[in-house]
Amino acid sequence: MKLQSLVAILVVFPLASCLMGPDYKRPVVDVPTQYRGPAPAADATAGESLADSEWFELFEDDVLKNLVDTALEKNFDMRIAAERVFQARAQLGIAGSNLYPTLTANGQFVANRGSSAGSIIFIPRGTPLDVSYTQTGFGLSWELDVWGRLRRLKESARAEYLATEEARHGVMTTLVSDVTGGYILLRELDLELEIAQKTREIAENGLKLTRLRHDQGVVSSLDVRQAEQFLHTAAAETASIERAIAQTENAMSLLLGANPGSIPRGKSLGEIEAPETPPGMPSSLLERRPDIRQAEATLIAANARIGAARAQYFPQISLTGMLDGQSRALTDLFSGPARLWNFTSGATAPIFTAGRTRNNVRFTEAQQREALARYEQSIQNAFREVSDALIEYRKTGEQREEQALLVDALRETRRLSGVRYEGGLDSYLQVLDADRNLFQGELTLARLRQRELAAVVELYRALGGGWS
Repeated sequence: MKLQSLVAILVVFPLASCLMGPDYKRPVVDVPTQYRGPAPAADATAGESLADSEWFELFEDDVLKNLVDTALEKNFDMRIAAERVFQARAQLGIAGSNLYPTLTANGQFVANRGSSAGSIIFIPRGTPLDVSYTQTGFGLSWELDVWGRLRRLKESARAEYLATEEARHGVMTTLVSDVTGGYILLRELDLELEIAQKTREIAENGLKLTRLRHDQGVVSSLDVRQAEQFLHTAAAETASIERAIAQTENAMSLLLGANPGSIPRGKSLGEIEAPETPPGMPSSLLERRPDIRQAEATLIAANARIGAARAQYFPQISLTGMLDGQSRALTDLFSGPARLWNFTSGATAPIFTAGRTRNNVRFTEAQQREALARYEQSIQNAFREVSDALIEYRKTGEQREEQALLVDALRETRRLSGVRYEGGLDSYLQVLDADRNLFQGELTLARLRQRELAAVVELYRALGGGWS
């Protein structure tokens, strides 16, 4: 009869139990119908998004693809993020195990010898008091989750596990964009170095010609000094670019999980073509961006902890049991007379906690409101980043086109200045001004091209591209 009653309790209690605290509902956020910034191309439909492309399809460079593959495999941040996922998964397993009974096995051998000449005066002197026995059995303990405290804690642990998974996706997205952006910067610096070395060679030839004309009495010493200044400017710029190249390679080596060293090159900056950049619908960011998904998972976890805290107002009901065997002779350990058993059910209810339970509920509610604010902030930040990247890409492209026209004009100016100088119509100062302007114009054009491609990478990251 007792066993039947126990079985009935265990079957009925899950049906009668309840969950304390609010159930999660996704907050309603104000999502714009389109991103702020220049309108996308006319042939790009609203449903298309740059983020739907795989990262290796952005620029179609085999060397870049190998670099990103290496980074995804060996990067330290990726390895750390993966281990955090394993940690959160283990924590979820721990939280889930609390819903089930705990069964333990025990065994012990005890040997005692009491004093027959000690404090117990009614025992005859010399009476043997040696006792030894063996005991073994099983213990059972189980907290009945009547108010849903353990289930809310499991729900919170599951959400935190998903948050770490989304954090790993975020690291992946950032890593892809960092490696791609670093590679583009490296190719731009290579182009700058090429321009500086070419300009330095032109300056050396110009200085030789000026010295020759000075020796012939055609030009003054001022022209020689001005030619030397231009040469030193080009040489100094060359050293600065070489320093930047080495430091950029070192930074990329760290991203690849390798010691500082040279980075292989593929396409030149001029050969890298920017893809189409449709941003898609703003509402897709809520499902695409890892940081938004992580913030929502954190919000779900905080929401679940409110229920676990409120459940502390109610009694905690637990079942404990023990089934053992104890005998002096090992052969009698499993016999009927050696059997021991015990079953206990109990409840612990808070009466006076000096406000601890109430303040714990307030604490979890404040955490939930903070998580909600962070979730909404991450959404607004995502819209801003996409809009910034769109504006950067469109306007930088326009600026680059104008700069290219300016460089063409500067080249023609340099050619005409050289002709007039050789004909004796202008001083060498005009030639130097034209050389300096062309040098800076070409460097600026290379940097604008890099900035334009970097804006594509940033837009890809802002849209949540780089992971599947």
